[in-house]
Amino acid sequence: MGSMSDDETSTTGVITGADGLTRPTWAELSDLLREYYDTEWGMPVRDEQGVFERLSLEAFQSGLSWATVLAKRPAFRHAFAGFDPDAVAEFGDDDVDRLIGDAGIIRNRAKILATIDNARATVALREQGTDLAELVWSYQPDETPAPVTAAEVPSTSDESVALSKELKRRGFRWVGPTTMFALMEAIGIIDTHLIGSHRRGTSGVWTN
Repeated sequence: MGSMSDDETSTTGVITGADGLTRPTWAELSDLLREYYDTEWGMPVRDEQGVFERLSLEAFQSGLSWATVLAKRPAFRHAFAGFDPDAVAEFGDDDVDRLIGDAGIIRNRAKILATIDNARATVALREQGTDLAELVWSYQPDETPAPVTAAEVPSTSDESVALSKELKRRGFRWVGPTTMFALMEAIGIIDTHLIGSHRRGTSGVWTN
């Protein structure tokens, strides 16, 4: 898969792909993951609908692999009206039954119900004078982690704990500190690309 030896990978945390670019091992597991890593993961998402989609998918990912969720993302988007918060907030019992019967998505009733509740909480935020993206981005830390290896990447932070508490206070569910840390990574609030990766510092949010 890569041109680095096992010893080099353990030291640098990255492997070199066939295209000559360095990535963490997980990003070389499939073409889908490589494309996601190279073009999306860690790039800034600052719009309400985009943040709601990623918050929803991170919740569905809980306990599963991200590759599973990513492969099902087109079906998720179709099933959840493109993750338009206003549309999802209007989902009723018939929609829940439809989603439970949709083999294209992850059919977890608790997560489906949480997504609908979170859409309603997103709309409520807007009515209170803010929006989900603005709130989530307000928890950007002063510094970002600088991991060399995957083992050095944190799974939570003071900011993700605080964001989790605030979202729960605002009526959101399935937004624990670990899930919120993953969200912050995914939408560029923090940069946990490994130091040796070709993507480190490319988001425009962080320069180190």
